[in-house]
Amino acid sequence: MRAAPRVLGVAFVAAALTSAFAAAPTDGTVRVPAATAYAAPDPGSVRFPRNGEVAPFTRAGTSLQWFGAFTRAGTVTASLELQAPAGQEVTLRLEATDEPADGAWPRAAGTAREITVRGTGAAARVSVGALPVGAPGYVRFALSVRQPATTRDLKVLALLLEGAPADSAQFNLVPRRNAASVHLRYPVDSAEVITGFYNEIIAVDDPVTTYYMATGFARGYFGMQVNSPTERRIIFSVWDAGNGTNADDRSTVAADDQTQLLGKGDGVVAEVFGNEGTGGHSHLVYDWQTGSTQRFFVTARLDGTHTIYSGYWFHPERQRWMLIASFRAPKDGQGLRRLYSFSENFGGETGHLRRKARFGPAWIRLASGEWRELTTATFSHDVTGRADRFDRTMGVEDGRFFLRHGGFVSGATPPGAAFTRPATGAPPAIDLPR
Repeated sequence: MRAAPRVLGVAFVAAALTSAFAAAPTDGTVRVPAATAYAAPDPGSVRFPRNGEVAPFTRAGTSLQWFGAFTRAGTVTASLELQAPAGQEVTLRLEATDEPADGAWPRAAGTAREITVRGTGAAARVSVGALPVGAPGYVRFALSVRQPATTRDLKVLALLLEGAPADSAQFNLVPRRNAASVHLRYPVDSAEVITGFYNEIIAVDDPVTTYYMATGFARGYFGMQVNSPTERRIIFSVWDAGNGTNADDRSTVAADDQTQLLGKGDGVVAEVFGNEGTGGHSHLVYDWQTGSTQRFFVTARLDGTHTIYSGYWFHPERQRWMLIASFRAPKDGQGLRRLYSFSENFGGETGHLRRKARFGPAWIRLASGEWRELTTATFSHDVTGRADRFDRTMGVEDGRFFLRHGGFVSGATPPGAAFTRPATGAPPAIDLPR
């Protein structure tokens, strides 16, 4: 449904703009900064500078998209804060789309309004008109340029909404656009020495900047990542001791706190890492396939006050286990502990895309050689999931745990919620390389 275009002068309601992230106006208007929006269809096609002045229409066919969670249906009145060069005339289209039942936003269509704006060179607030919120749930507001096909000079600062449905709506209002990171935490007896941790992952969705982690423990993590449209990796990392768990630069970590590489598999890149703690990093560039089962096994061998952690991955084509890397972790001397899995969106440009993966069956091996199945896990999320992003869910599906986040799909799981999956009763058969 499309309304007839209206022609408006940009200067008719001047906006006093001191910051792109200013607090919402006190007149009941909800202000959503442009720098919290997303670009489609190419998430990387638009720059989101720190000053919040987004120029989204340098490429034909691009739209700027905001997503908000609404608790009630009704009508909202939409406006835009923007800045157009003096004398430039541009026709804009703003479309409101209710959350589709299958979560497939790219295929969904909504109700649109069009306006034609004549720029004055100053930032201003421009009224677009009324748009419907058809039902409780997420609503996407997509802004695109109609005429001309592209414009490099039009800057968008914010979407503004008024009306009863907007009063209780929830938007992410901070410039970090990543979906919340979500975790499965497996309860284990801390008195037992765990020497092996096995888990499987089946990726359901695979947006760029996704890390699905299978076997996390107190000193490291092991999983698979989508680095770019053309590169995927299997990643195994182990943190340094001491302040290496929270340092940014390894040069600040004492030598006797640093993790040491003992060995790595063919084709594996091993190096040190920083910026999120410090330690030893290893990765294998491998085009793992969405929908296929990826198998991970991490072992711990006590070595006095050290522990040697080794990450093994089952190579699908070779049909055998291969070593990714083995690291000696200093000031440890314990087995695997604080076991967990997670799904992470590490790049905000794709934070509007859904991530989902299934985890399990998971098993631990005790020092006695006994295998024990992990059938219970609890849900947690990072600080982004507390107030900024509620599209974060855990559950059980096809006998496995699943984590889903991003995509602006309704159904938030509360932190601490526990789930149990059905036991398989069949420990993994693992023949490690010598």
